[in-house]
Amino acid sequence: MTYVGIDIGGMSIKVGFVNKEGKILSSYSLPIIKGEKQEQTIIKLAHTVNEHAKEKGYEILGIGVGCPGAINSSNGTCDYSGNLDWHNLHIAEIIEKECGVKCKITNDANAAILGESTFGIAKNYKNVIMLTLGTGVGGGIYLDGKLFEGNEGKGAEMGHALLEYNGRQCTCGRKGCIEAYCSASALIKDTKIAMENDHSSSMWEYAKNDINNVNGLTAFECSKKGDHTATQVINNYFDYLTAAILSYCNVFRPEAVVLGGGLSNQGDNLINPIRKRMAEQKYGFECTPKVELLKATLGNEAGILGAAALVM
Repeated sequence: MTYVGIDIGGMSIKVGFVNKEGKILSSYSLPIIKGEKQEQTIIKLAHTVNEHAKEKGYEILGIGVGCPGAINSSNGTCDYSGNLDWHNLHIAEIIEKECGVKCKITNDANAAILGESTFGIAKNYKNVIMLTLGTGVGGGIYLDGKLFEGNEGKGAEMGHALLEYNGRQCTCGRKGCIEAYCSASALIKDTKIAMENDHSSSMWEYAKNDINNVNGLTAFECSKKGDHTATQVINNYFDYLTAAILSYCNVFRPEAVVLGGGLSNQGDNLINPIRKRMAEQKYGFECTPKVELLKATLGNEAGILGAAALVM
């Protein structure tokens, strides 16, 4: 008996068949065909699930789906996903009709924290905040051993709490959001500004004298080699991220904060400086319990495992 976890991305859909211990027994992926009708994409997905289960001899107990965008987990719909150009798509209803088993859906970032909290680095904690540091800042909230989704399942937009009133422009339309300071995109923008102000920085050499080659690694790698300007960029980034994390700590008082996404691959080079800042600032408030800062461990499997955990 198995559970199916489905992780929908911008270009492909990953499907995993998972046992109750969180082991992925088999998996495959499907490309998302640009221009294909949204309902047809989900029908085709459901058919492949049936075919794979039949081929492997699996009995499916339930299907969970993590999908990017504004997800109404109560209704089982993707109300809007900009990257996929999906609108009012009844994902759970279609899959239940085609596969004959219960289906639940949630936002993809919620699936990731559920995966880490059920099977990953945070499985021994009941109260966890997760931030995914990539092109934007996503994340999720796990409280009292349960996934918190908010009204219509559209809560936990971790990147869109304010860090600075009327501050930097964010992609969401507001100004001063955490995403505008703590995402990889923000780090790249800050790196470029610093390079323009210091043409002697080794970051120019790292980028082969082309500012268009700057990426999320540029400042980190040059800072490790002692570049003062790169170190200043990184320290500013650490300060912003620490401020964001401590705000979440004050609101939710979690036992642990988990960092995922591309920037988390810096490992201790990211985790240790922020741990130090958190301790210096007493984890957000005087006389509060210590908050563990952890690196996500499930990687690309977090979405599949978290989606499967939705129906376990």
